[in-house]
Amino acid sequence: MGIFKDKIAIVTGSASGIGRAVSEGLAAAGARVVMADLNEKLLKEAVAAIVKSGFSAQAAPLDVREFSAVKKLVDDTVAERGRLDYLFNNAGISIMGEAQLFDYGDWKDLLDVNLIGVVNGVHAAYPIMVKQGFGHIVNTGSLAGLIPTPGEVSYVASKYAVVGLSNALRIEGRDLGVKVSVVCPGLIDTPIKDNNKLINMDRAKVMHLVPKMMPAQQCAKIILRGVEKNQAIILVTGLTKLFWALQRISPALVRYIWLRNMRTFRDLVKPTSR
Repeated sequence: MGIFKDKIAIVTGSASGIGRAVSEGLAAAGARVVMADLNEKLLKEAVAAIVKSGFSAQAAPLDVREFSAVKKLVDDTVAERGRLDYLFNNAGISIMGEAQLFDYGDWKDLLDVNLIGVVNGVHAAYPIMVKQGFGHIVNTGSLAGLIPTPGEVSYVASKYAVVGLSNALRIEGRDLGVKVSVVCPGLIDTPIKDNNKLINMDRAKVMHLVPKMMPAQQCAKIILRGVEKNQAIILVTGLTKLFWALQRISPALVRYIWLRNMRTFRDLVKPTSR
């Protein structure tokens, strides 16, 4: 992955999970990584581990919901390093439950991080990359941004938007020298499985329904290979590839499969009304 050597990269949501693994992969490939996250304690630990291994990383506490903070990070990075080669908009949260049980705040909290956080990153970095004449924006979508996954409707809404934004921006940026990719992972073993919000659900029962997850480090390798190849949509896990193919062949079949899954989900998890 020689293309990353001496490149300047910002990775949001990098204190743990996919973001941390991507940061580690970039740093090991010779990039100078600015790691941004809201969790300052975990962020410092992640950066310290990379630096201890002899690679380049620095911590940047950040709330991606705040555009002024995102813009300052991007501007400061460019001022200090002279350019920005990569922006990985990776920060995200998850809320599971039936939409009928959501509070309005559940919608807003998730969309503010998963969608507006990406918009903030794009709005801060894209004009700079256009002016430079080069750069690569990598947004983290999901399998849930490709197929209609019940039980996490707000998450689906955010990730469909991220996938659409990324694909359209890729077209706009093509003749301006800016590349855009969207990552669509399936089930990845990250802390989000333990700390995402569940609405009227038993976590143990939910996890019992989840098949084996891919390690975050393996996911990061696939992501960085996809970025190296400038893939428009970087599919991660066999399940993602299978469902993406089915969605294009027969959307009705995918809806039927998920309807059956939803009925099983309701029977085993037994969400109750408020």
